[in-house]
Amino acid sequence: MAVKLSVPEFLHSVPGVRLGVAEAAIKKPGRHDLLVMTLAPGTRAAGVFTRNAFCAAPVTVCRERLGRGDDIRALLINAGNANAATGQGGIDDAHATCAAVAEALGCAPQAVLPFSTGVIGQRLPVARMQAAIPGAVATARPDGWLDAMRAIMTTDTVPKGATRKVRTSQGEITVTGIAKGVGMICPDMATMLAFIATDAGLDQAAADAALRSAVGVSFNCVTVDGDTSTNDACVLVATGATGAPINTAHADYAPVQAAITEVCTELAQAVVRDGEGATKFITIEVGGATSESEARQVAYSVAHSPLVKTAMFASDANWGRIAMAIGKAGVDGLDQSTVSIALDEVQLIERGQPHPDYREERGSAVVAKEEFSIRIGLGRGTASARIWTCDFSYDYVRINAEYRT
Repeated sequence: MAVKLSVPEFLHSVPGVRLGVAEAAIKKPGRHDLLVMTLAPGTRAAGVFTRNAFCAAPVTVCRERLGRGDDIRALLINAGNANAATGQGGIDDAHATCAAVAEALGCAPQAVLPFSTGVIGQRLPVARMQAAIPGAVATARPDGWLDAMRAIMTTDTVPKGATRKVRTSQGEITVTGIAKGVGMICPDMATMLAFIATDAGLDQAAADAALRSAVGVSFNCVTVDGDTSTNDACVLVATGATGAPINTAHADYAPVQAAITEVCTELAQAVVRDGEGATKFITIEVGGATSESEARQVAYSVAHSPLVKTAMFASDANWGRIAMAIGKAGVDGLDQSTVSIALDEVQLIERGQPHPDYREERGSAVVAKEEFSIRIGLGRGTASARIWTCDFSYDYVRINAEYRT
């Protein structure tokens, strides 16, 4: 059950982008599980991928093609099968399915980027995908975003999309994105799959910079369970359909980059709100650190603690578990006498000791809410960090225990 997350009712079309879906019965029949996103000639593409050493075949292929600077004309996304831990056969399968898109679209095979999500360790049903791809290409349309966000879902309970329009010197520019992911979510880079498109004329350097900046404050600030996926990928495509090229020094770069960041942030938070079995959306803010990395280290220690996450599910203001998680974060020289902890505005710990005004019922009232903040002060410096996470419920165990059934 997603936490205060509703199905997007409308997503702006992006000039230069068309989207088509099809049923390939990749895991189960009776649903769209394949998406082809076609791109206008001259589109710039930038990608950020998982740092998991056991990365999936499509990640390897995408890195190679983007690294060579290949002209990208289409994205192929399938749900139900991750094509991970499949060896050379998985690489061959990714190439074969990309070739099918290329044939249907009339472009070079290396102009297609593949993405997969689902069960690890199984080969793709290539023949079924090859049979479905021509229909997806033939029916692709500019307003296909709502169907697209549903086609890439796995255990998601709510499809995820976000859209913005921003005024620039070249007129109005659109940024629209979709994402999937509810489990196996942790930074490096914590997206599962996300696809953002704009009609801005970002050059390659600007597209790369805009994406990395946006991911740094969005997808790299979320965690559901601390597990970094084999398939994480976030791609930005800039079709340039609305005007002149934009580099990082151009006056229009800042508003476009801000809109991309807003879309990424909304999608990243949606992933956490729909975390597998999530009932609480939790913001963890850490201040008073000697560096941002130190603040993140503490924030993730709290966010990844099963004891903290289960207490939050039970609406139990067991702040001792938060203190434990801070202490095990591995911060050199941490002095507990300078640490403070609060739930929203309710102060629990001040300078390492229980706050004299704290009452259990006040803390319990905060953690009973669907959304709240855990605020931590380390008293060591001026750096800070903020991340988003969720609780662990009975359903998290059930969903992951039954994932392959």
